[in-house]
Amino acid sequence: LDYYTGAIFEVVAPDVNLGSVGGGGRYDDLTAIFGMKGLSGIGISFGLDRIYLVMEELGLFPDVEAEGTEVLFINFGDQEGLFSLKLANELRDLQVKAEVYPDSSKLRKQMDFANKKNIPYVVLIGSEEMKSGQFTVKHMHSGEQHSLSRIELLQHFTENASSDYGRH
Repeated sequence: LDYYTGAIFEVVAPDVNLGSVGGGGRYDDLTAIFGMKGLSGIGISFGLDRIYLVMEELGLFPDVEAEGTEVLFINFGDQEGLFSLKLANELRDLQVKAEVYPDSSKLRKQMDFANKKNIPYVVLIGSEEMKSGQFTVKHMHSGEQHSLSRIELLQHFTENASSDYGRH
């Protein structure tokens, strides 16, 4: 803020308690520190991540259900997330649409995400599951849960995921 010499502005989203999504102002002779004296200007910047959060909070993204994710891996932490990513990539190689939740948010939030996006299956792989090699697969519509090995999990989704998608 020290380099602004005139008007300073901030862009905020009403009805969202996030702070600013952008800002800027006028500055005279800022370029002097780079050896270009006598140049003034104005500048503005926006935070795309903040704009995305505002749009998400205001519900401005359309609900996309057709052709969506078939399997969501719940993220319990860095190690579990990396392990899940390897399995998700194996499923993708088998033409199954799989993703790993991007962070280790509370389980409820991740399950709500799966429900909101109409994702038929979630896979829960915590540290104990990584050690035992048995992974919990939950069918979101029926609530049924099964413990499957890696091979069984891959077989299960290549046989069932596409046919179950969208029947909820």
